[in-house]
Amino acid sequence: MADAVSQTDSGKDVRMAREPLFDPGDMRPRTPLYDPEDAPAERLRQPDGQAVTPDKKADGKKKSRMGRLKDSFISTGQTDFMLLAAATALVIFGVVMVFSSSYYIALNREGTPFYYLGRQIFFAGTGFIMMYVMSKFDYHKLIQFTLPIMILALLLLILVIAGLGRTVNNATRWIALGPITIMPGEFAKVAVIMFVAGFIARDHTRVYSLTKGILPVAAVTMVYAILIIRQPNLSTALTVAGIAFGMLFLAGLQWRYLIAVIVTMFGGVLVLIRFGGYEHWQSRILSFSDPFKYALGEGFQVVQSLLALGTGGFFGLGLGKSVQKNLYLPEPMNDFILSIVGEELGLVGVFFLMSLFMVLIWRCFIVSMHAPDRYGMLLSGGTAVMIAIQVIMNVAVVTSSMPPTGVALPFISYGGNALWICMGLVGVVLNVSRQSDLYTAPEKEPEKETKAAEVFSADEELRKLGYTE
Repeated sequence: MADAVSQTDSGKDVRMAREPLFDPGDMRPRTPLYDPEDAPAERLRQPDGQAVTPDKKADGKKKSRMGRLKDSFISTGQTDFMLLAAATALVIFGVVMVFSSSYYIALNREGTPFYYLGRQIFFAGTGFIMMYVMSKFDYHKLIQFTLPIMILALLLLILVIAGLGRTVNNATRWIALGPITIMPGEFAKVAVIMFVAGFIARDHTRVYSLTKGILPVAAVTMVYAILIIRQPNLSTALTVAGIAFGMLFLAGLQWRYLIAVIVTMFGGVLVLIRFGGYEHWQSRILSFSDPFKYALGEGFQVVQSLLALGTGGFFGLGLGKSVQKNLYLPEPMNDFILSIVGEELGLVGVFFLMSLFMVLIWRCFIVSMHAPDRYGMLLSGGTAVMIAIQVIMNVAVVTSSMPPTGVALPFISYGGNALWICMGLVGVVLNVSRQSDLYTAPEKEPEKETKAAEVFSADEELRKLGYTE
C-alpha cells in the first residue's frame, strides 16, 4: 500500500506510516461529511430537475413539522440480512441463557424463577423497537445530537459520583429511576463513538496530526475515563478508551501513535492500581496469579467459573442442568454468564456463540467499508470495535486470562442498558447498510456474440437471399 501524504502542523508535506484501513479512495469518491441541509436536495428531485429542499415540498410550499420528521426516516436500500440475523440470534440466545442461569437465584431472591426472564424479555422487546427505529432513521442526522449526548453522558457521570448513584458491591455505577436503573458508563460509549465519528468526518486529516486530532480525542476520552474510574469501573474506562483509539486506527492513525497510546494506557493502569488507593484492584491482580490459592477470597468467582467450564466438557451437561448456577457462582446471569453457557452447552455451545459474534462484527466492518461517507464508516466501525472489545474482555475474564473485572457479554448478559445500547447501535449500522452500495447490483455489460453465433447468423441471411449449397 502506498504511503499517504498529509500536511503537518508546520505546513510541510510528510509521508504517513500507513493509510486508513478503510481508505475511501480505494472504493469510490466520498464526501468528507454528510451535510444534512444539502443531501436531501440531492436525493429528492422535482420532475424539472430542481432540488427539493429539506423544508419544502415539490410544489414549493413549506413542509409541516411531521413532514420534515418523516423525511428523516428513509429506506432507500436493502438491509444487511446477515447482520440483522446475527443480532437477533444473539438476543434470543441471551434471553434463553438469562432464564437458565438465573432460575435458582431468582427463586431464592424474588420467590419466582421467572423474575429475571420477564425483565430480560422486556429489555429485548424494547431493544428490538429501538433497533428498528434506528435502522429507519437517517444516520446522518445523528451528528446534530452529538453535543447533547456528550453533555448528557457527562452530567450523568458527575451525578453518579456526586452522591446520587446507587452502590452495589462497593461500586457506584447506577442511577435509579424507579424500577429502571441507568448506567451512565454505557452512555459514555455512545458519546465517544459519535464524537470521534463526527470529529474525524469533518476533517479526515486530523487523524494525521498530533495537536489537531489525537490530543483533542485523548482529552475528551480522558474526561469520561476519569469519571468512570471514580465509580470505580476500570473495565468500562478501558473500553471507552479502546473505542476512541480503535476508531482513530480505522481512520488512519499511524502505528507509532497507536503503540504510544497502548503503552501509555498500560503504564497508566499500573500506576493507578499501585498508587490510586483502590486496594481491591491490587487484590484482584494478586488472585489472578493463582485463583485457586485465593479460592475463598477474591478468586472465588473465577474458580467457580473455571469449574463450570471444565464440567461442561465438549457437549455440556444440557440446557438448564448447570450445577454452578445453584448459588455457587455469584450473579451467574451477569458478567459470568458465559461460564453457564460452557457448562450447559459445552465447547460446542461456546463455539456457536463466538461464531455469532464473529459474524456480527464481520458484517459491521463490511458495512463500514461500503458506507457512503466517512461518518457512516466510522459509526459502523466504532460499533464493531465496541462489541469486539467487550467480547474479548469478557471471555478473558471468564477464562482467567486477565484479572477479573466487571464487563458484560454484549447481547447475552442480563441488563437493559447494555442491551439497549448494543441494539440501538446495530440499528444505526443497519441504516448505514441501507444507504450503502453493499447490495447494489453491478451494471451488466452487453453480451458479445461468439464467432459461432456470427457464422450461424450469416448462414441464415444467405439462405433467405436464396444462396444455398
